[in-house]
Amino acid sequence: MHKILSAVACNLDKDLLRACFPLFVEEKIEAIEWSFDTLYNVPNIPAWFVDLLREFGQADRLIGHGVYFSLFSGKWSEEQTKWLERLERMSAEFRFDHVTEHFGFMTGEDFHKGAPISIPFTPSTLAIGQDRLKRIYNACQCPVGLENLALSYSLEEVKKHGEFLEKLVEPVNGFIILDLHNLYCQIQNFDIPFDEIIQLYPLGRVREIHISGGSWEDSLIFPNKKIRRDTHDEAVPEDVFSLLEKAIPICPNLKYVVLEQLGTALSTEESRLFFQRDFEKMQGIINRKNNDLERSQISAFMPQSSFDLAQPIEDMRLHSQQMQLSEILENAGTLEHAHELLAVSGLANSEWQIEQWAPHMLETVLSIAQKWKHGFA
Repeated sequence: MHKILSAVACNLDKDLLRACFPLFVEEKIEAIEWSFDTLYNVPNIPAWFVDLLREFGQADRLIGHGVYFSLFSGKWSEEQTKWLERLERMSAEFRFDHVTEHFGFMTGEDFHKGAPISIPFTPSTLAIGQDRLKRIYNACQCPVGLENLALSYSLEEVKKHGEFLEKLVEPVNGFIILDLHNLYCQIQNFDIPFDEIIQLYPLGRVREIHISGGSWEDSLIFPNKKIRRDTHDEAVPEDVFSLLEKAIPICPNLKYVVLEQLGTALSTEESRLFFQRDFEKMQGIINRKNNDLERSQISAFMPQSSFDLAQPIEDMRLHSQQMQLSEILENAGTLEHAHELLAVSGLANSEWQIEQWAPHMLETVLSIAQKWKHGFA
């Protein structure tokens, strides 16, 4: 019988590892997700961490999660070539059960700076995304998936996200990470019920679920409006655990549920205890569902073969628009200034549909881009 596994996002961070250590000792952690490309500037990974990765990899319980590939960048970069080369080496060394990336493109002046931002759902971006996913599969030779994005510009975009994700992963027979806190952000920020939004996702393609915490941010333009942000810096809300209870039974190919939290949010003993309690609560839900569900087999999410690819697909008009958007988001002094700059940019009256963007979400994107334009650390 197939068993859903309880996992943690476990990276080379001392406070995160301190939070995870008692769970490892008690053998509660059944799988780990590693953001392999966050160590791009670490020349030598400590031997004990390598041993941990290899142990879970040999048991087919190590999953790789990318951060920096920038899947939808309109222009192919040398950094993307190097990213794929590193992934190929790491896949040979650590044996990933699957590999995933974030939806969107990275703003910022170089490859490892900026915030992941959404793109218009067009035939061009679809072709670019499919091309990049094929290249990821060729590098890792294991199932490939994409995570749903927390931040959207409009309710219309929210409603189209799941369908676009399914089209993206179809050529590689890929899967979806259903990040329930990201979904919770959409539910809160656009006042859309869970029962409505969940039906817009290809639930048969969900192989992994993420849960995490986040934060509330006051809107300056709507004083009574609070924006839910996917900041990964708090304990998991009770509402997200409720979403997990609802989501597991309707995702027939689910294999992993992963608890995520940033190490910067785990610097105190109290915060680490909350993390451990969140894991145990998550595991309790999973164990109950494992007892209730009967799943003898799940999809492997593997394509028939590798892909014979020519030069990477590019769209220089999209690239120009992305550069303009990044410049505006990272440097506009106010929301009004951003509106003015967008109105005279190459994004105006285009498939980006900036005229329909919700003001409070542009306000949020502006805040995120300016916070992370110098990198995540």
